[in-house]
This record gives sequence, structure tokens and C-alpha cells, in this order.
Amino acid sequence: MKTKNRGNVLDDLDWRILQVLQENARQPYMETGRCLQVAHSTIHDRIKKMEEQGIIEKYMAIVNLEKAGAKYITAIMTVFTDPKESENVAEKLSKFEEVLEVFTSLSEELLIIAKVIAEDQEKLHLFIAHSVAPLAGVLRIRTSIVTKKYKDEIFFIKGSHDSE
Repeated sequence: MKTKNRGNVLDDLDWRILQVLQENARQPYMETGRCLQVAHSTIHDRIKKMEEQGIIEKYMAIVNLEKAGAKYITAIMTVFTDPKESENVAEKLSKFEEVLEVFTSLSEELLIIAKVIAEDQEKLHLFIAHSVAPLAGVLRIRTSIVTKKYKDEIFFIKGSHDSE
């Protein structure tokens, strides 16, 4: 890994290590080294450096809530805001435990799109009415309840990313 213009430049080995971690972050360094044909100490050093530089932010378990028996609903909430308050609203939304993801989007107007989870429709309604609607700068809210999920993936690194 090289540092260039205060940014990080990953070489091909770094990208391949990230691919392996995304497939199985619990795989021992020894096995990862064997797969990539490098010493396990190199794998350890590279991963440590990527963690320190914030390239690898965290490791986590992805839980299938339906299979775990959790009862919940998911909604996509579009929040129309006063343009001067958009950043503040997005930051405040990000702090609620019911909000899983927050994005800003610019179409005809500046929008905030948030993925929200709640136990049921009543709790979703209460969250929106008591926590989101009163935020300064919120003009209107459009909520769509997800009725069926067809795809739910995370981005996986593919192919060669040689930076040289």
C-alpha cells in the first residue's frame, strides 16, 4: 500500500486481501496467505495498515432477521427539506436507531432518502410523526412500505484493481 496525495493507494494485493475478507472475514491469516500465495505475516501487516487508515472500518455479522424470527417492517422514507436545513436533517436522521441508511439526492429538489425499520405500522407512524416530522427544515415526508425484497446485497470487490 502506498500513500499518494494524502490519500491511500491500494495495490493489487491489498485489493485481493479485501476480496478475501469480504467473502470470509473470519478466515485465518494463514489460510488467506495460502490462498493469495504470500506470507501470513504480510496479510496481517496489510490488514492492520488498512484498519489504521480507515479503509477497513469494521467487521460484522449480517443477520437475516426473517430467519431469526424477528417481526419488523421496512420502509423507504423520502424527506423533502428546506435546502438550507438538508444537511442538518440528514445528520439528525442518521442518529435514530430506526434509521438504517441515509442518502441525499438531487433531482428537481434536494431530497433525503432513508431506509427505516420498525416493529409494525403503528410504531413506524409514531416514529415519523414524533421524531422525523418535527425536525427543523422538514417540509413533507413520503413513505413507502417494502412489501417484498428481491435483492439485498453489499458491494463486493471484483477483478483487478492494480493502481500502477
